[in-house]
Amino acid sequence: QVQLEESGGGLVQVGGSLRLSCARSGRTFSTYTMAWFRQAPGKEREFVSLISWHENTTNYADSVKGRFTISRDNAGNTVYLQMNSLKPEDTAVYYCAAGPLMLTRSTDQYLYWGPGTQVTVSS
Repeated sequence: QVQLEESGGGLVQVGGSLRLSCARSGRTFSTYTMAWFRQAPGKEREFVSLISWHENTTNYADSVKGRFTISRDNAGNTVYLQMNSLKPEDTAVYYCAAGPLMLTRSTDQYLYWGPGTQVTVSS
């Protein structure tokens, strides 16, 4: 069983930056995709970004393109989400997820989830 734990959330001003981390523990799989999702109050959980460990393929939601960057360490134990130029609409609980498919934005395709970390962007 893969366990995920997010960290790095907090309160940041509009236009500021924040770096989220997702630490993975437990069983390691050779091929899997790591992704970030977020859920704002009253809204459905939405895709933010993903990265394929073995090919380093990345994908971003249109709302965060040019502002967010997803990356991983060489060992594949940690995935990061660098968030720049933050906007109030970025406020949400951010979740790290892992799944076997290479490229998917569907929440139901991700098998493992972290408990989430709160990101609040304020003026």
